[in-house]
Amino acid sequence: MPRMKLSVIIPVYNEKNTVREIVRRVLATKIPDEIVIVDDGSKDGTRNILAELDGKDNVRVILHEKNQGKGAAVRTGIQNARGAIMLIQDADLEYDPREYPNLLKPLDEGLADVVYGSRFLGAPRRPILFWNMVANKLLTLMTNILYNNILTDMETGYKVFRREVVENMKLNANRFDFEPEFTAKILKRNVRIFEVPIVFNPREYHEGKKIGLRDAFEAVWALLKYRFVD
Repeated sequence: MPRMKLSVIIPVYNEKNTVREIVRRVLATKIPDEIVIVDDGSKDGTRNILAELDGKDNVRVILHEKNQGKGAAVRTGIQNARGAIMLIQDADLEYDPREYPNLLKPLDEGLADVVYGSRFLGAPRRPILFWNMVANKLLTLMTNILYNNILTDMETGYKVFRREVVENMKLNANRFDFEPEFTAKILKRNVRIFEVPIVFNPREYHEGKKIGLRDAFEAVWALLKYRFVD
């Protein structure tokens, strides 16, 4: 059976130092059928680079006129993606596109409709940012308690899913609360979800990492809210 078409969605905001390299790495896998890059109002020169990439090697660039947040960029990507499978790829080089075969395998084998790449299942990782790890684990624990599951990494940026999973799903998140909202809604719908271990190379704040304490509180609120509302 031929593999279903894959759209890689890359939300981008002020990533002039990494965006060209992440596109090169994604293309090097020779797996995606298209790359949908959504620039969320970058002002650091990222857009000049994207203008060079747009229209080449099945790369499409969509521009937000002002910064709205990662969730808004992902939602735009989902709305414009053409593939039967969608994969979210951050532009900061923390996640390695060489993981694509492992991420896609449960979908190809019919075991899952959504796959999460877990940073906490024992694959190699760069050991920094202790409190970020603690926050991630606490948010995942909260997810498991509220939604009766045993995920290891709710906040992972590597999420892969079939188109039909999101076709009738109303997503509202504009910022990093996309992760808990999406997770809450697929768990409430009893969508088949699979986790696979991934290599992770986190960057530090002086290198451009954007998620912060405010986002942790927003994630808590999203998890609580979507437990009781759609």
